[in-house]
Amino acid sequence: LLQFLYFIGTTKMLKSCFLALLLSTCAYGRRHTPFKGLSMPKKVFTPSSEYFLVTDYGAQGACNGTGVFDNTAAFQNCINDAKAHGAAKVYVPPGCYQFKGEFVLLPGVELAGSYGYAPSHDMRQASPDQQPTDGTVLLPLANRGNDSATPFITMQLDSTLRGLVIYYPEQEKVNTPVPYPYSIYMMEANTMVQDVEILNPWNGIQAVQAHRHMISRVQGAPINIGVLIDSTYDIGRIEDVHFNPWFSNAHPFIEYQLTYGRAFVMGRSDWEYVFNTFAFGYAVGYHFVETPTGTMNGNFLGIGADLAINASVLVDASQAPGLLITNGEFTAFHSSQWINTTQESTQVVVSSTNTGPVKFVDSSFWGPSSQNALLYGKGTTSFSSCQFVEWDEQKGDGRAAIQAREGALIVDSSVFHQDKVQVNISAHVKAVVSSNVVTGKVRIVQDPAANVAQGLNVGDEL
Repeated sequence: LLQFLYFIGTTKMLKSCFLALLLSTCAYGRRHTPFKGLSMPKKVFTPSSEYFLVTDYGAQGACNGTGVFDNTAAFQNCINDAKAHGAAKVYVPPGCYQFKGEFVLLPGVELAGSYGYAPSHDMRQASPDQQPTDGTVLLPLANRGNDSATPFITMQLDSTLRGLVIYYPEQEKVNTPVPYPYSIYMMEANTMVQDVEILNPWNGIQAVQAHRHMISRVQGAPINIGVLIDSTYDIGRIEDVHFNPWFSNAHPFIEYQLTYGRAFVMGRSDWEYVFNTFAFGYAVGYHFVETPTGTMNGNFLGIGADLAINASVLVDASQAPGLLITNGEFTAFHSSQWINTTQESTQVVVSSTNTGPVKFVDSSFWGPSSQNALLYGKGTTSFSSCQFVEWDEQKGDGRAAIQAREGALIVDSSVFHQDKVQVNISAHVKAVVSSNVVTGKVRIVQDPAANVAQGLNVGDEL
C-alpha cells in the first residue's frame, strides 16, 4: 500500500514523505526482532561477525560448574587481539565468567555482553550462594577486603562497556559488607558505560580524567559509592541510572549502606549533565565535594533520592556557575524497619565550606524529615516553584522547613503544605521570600540582624 501511494504521489515532497515512512516501517520491524534461542527478554543484543568472541580465546562461562576457572587471561588476550587487528569489538556470550584478576579495555575497544538494555536482578530473597545466571554475568573474585587495589575493569580512551552484569559472589549478604576495589574505572576521555548492572559492588563506577564520559542506563545496588566523578575538564554525562538495595536489605548488611553509603559523589567536573537518576537507601544521595582538582558545576534534571538517612543532597562545595537542579524529588527519613538511629534527616544540606550557588526549580521535598533544608556557607541557595510537603516530623520541636543559618537565600513561587514555620532566617543572612502559598498562617521567622525582603506570601488567613 505504501509503495502504491508513493507512485501515485503528485509532488516530489509527497514521494519523499512516503519513502521515508516506508523505510522507517521496515527498519522498525528489523530492529525489534527477538534474539532467538535464549530465555531472556526480547530486547537482547545480537553480535555481528565483526566481533571477536572471548570463548575463542578459552573463556569459560558455565553457570552451574564447580570450582573456579580464571577468565582474566582469556578476556585480556581477546581484547588485545581485537585491538591489534583493528576490529576493536569483543563479544561475551551469555554465561557466568569468573575472574581472579583484572583486565583493561584498550583504546577504542568495545566489550559487549548479551543484554540490549539495562538488566536488573532482585536478589533479596535469594540464598547467599545464588547468583544471576541469565545473560552475560562477570564474577570478580580478586582483592576481597582491599578497596585500594586495581579496579576490576579499567577503561582507556574511547572504550565502551555494555550489555552485562557485574556480580561479586563472595560479597557478604547478611553480615557487614566487605570492601572491594572499584568495579569500573573510566580513566580517559570518551569512555562509555551503557546497559550495565553493577549488582553488588563495594564501589561502582569511578570516572576520573574521563572527559566527555557517558554513563547511561546503569542499574544496581552499590554499597559504599555508586558513581564517583572527578578531574573532568570537559562535559560529562550521566543518564538513566537507578540504584536500589536489590542485593540485600538484611541486617546488619544494610545498616552500613544507610550509615555510610553515597550513591553519587561529585568532585571536579566542568559542566556535568545528569539526567533521570535515582537512589534509594543511602546515607547521602548526591554528595558534592571539593577534591585536590576542584569542584563541580552542572545541570541536574529529573534526579531523585529516597530514604536518604543523612541528606538527599549534601553540598560541601560547588563552582561559581553553580549546581542547577530541576524537577528533583527528594525524601529524607529513617525508620526502625531500616535502621535505628538518632541522625536528623534533611533533604538539602549546604555546608559551611560551600561558596557557590545551589538552585532548585520545580522540585519536591517530602518524607518525615527534620527539615527540608539546612543552609550554611557563603553561597546563595534558591528554591523556585518548589513543593515542601513534610518537615519537623522527627523531633517536633517547631523547626522550619528551611533553616538559613549562613549565606543568602531566595524562596519564591513555592508551596508549603503544613501549618508550621516555613522559613527561619538567622542573623546576617540575606534573604528574599516572596510569592509563596502556605497552609495556615504565614510563619517566616527572622533574626533582627538578618537582611530580609518578603512579600506577597499568602496563607489561609486574610
